[in-house]
Amino acid sequence: MKVNLVNLEGKTLREVELPAEVFEAPINVDLMHQAYVRQMANARLGTHKTKSRGEVSGGGRKPWRQKGTGRARQGTVRAPQFVGGGRVHTPRPRSYEKKMPRKMRQAALRSALSVKAADENIVVVEDMVLAEPKTRLMADALVKLVGDSSALLLLPEKDQEYDVAMRTADNIPDAKVLLAGYLNIRDLLGFDKVVISLKTLDALKAHLG
Repeated sequence: MKVNLVNLEGKTLREVELPAEVFEAPINVDLMHQAYVRQMANARLGTHKTKSRGEVSGGGRKPWRQKGTGRARQGTVRAPQFVGGGRVHTPRPRSYEKKMPRKMRQAALRSALSVKAADENIVVVEDMVLAEPKTRLMADALVKLVGDSSALLLLPEKDQEYDVAMRTADNIPDAKVLLAGYLNIRDLLGFDKVVISLKTLDALKAHLG
């Protein structure tokens, strides 16, 4: 698949070939869903907790005698039917972690990138070097590249270009800068357009190919 290579002014320079093994992979919706559910589940802390009858304060003696009062027999005010008593069948701390083989996760990313490419939502730029490290310049560049759409900016490695892009895009609500090695299904599906620098294509091919 060929796409236009553009600069930050939005001008077309030439055509480039997207790696077929990454951007023309079989589209597996179920696999993408599984990867998304796994990522969202693994992000949960699982620290929710309520107190059982053995953990609440109070009790220590029988509220009233067993027989003769006309009321139901009770053993402790820490029982769940009393106000301030313990809770039953409520959340306890646990892990929500889900396992998924690395090759399946990579296949899900290839599927998502292929969907973006098929819908013409992949933008390849020559580089992301700004004249000055200013948010205004980055915002203007994104308007020329993606219009009003949200954008995920992919860079190959941590260098000066990455640092400047991070600082300048940090205050733009609909933009996010990410390293190719940290690409994930949630960000891919959460942004309208994927802006990729030319050097990032090789990084994606090495990471997912």
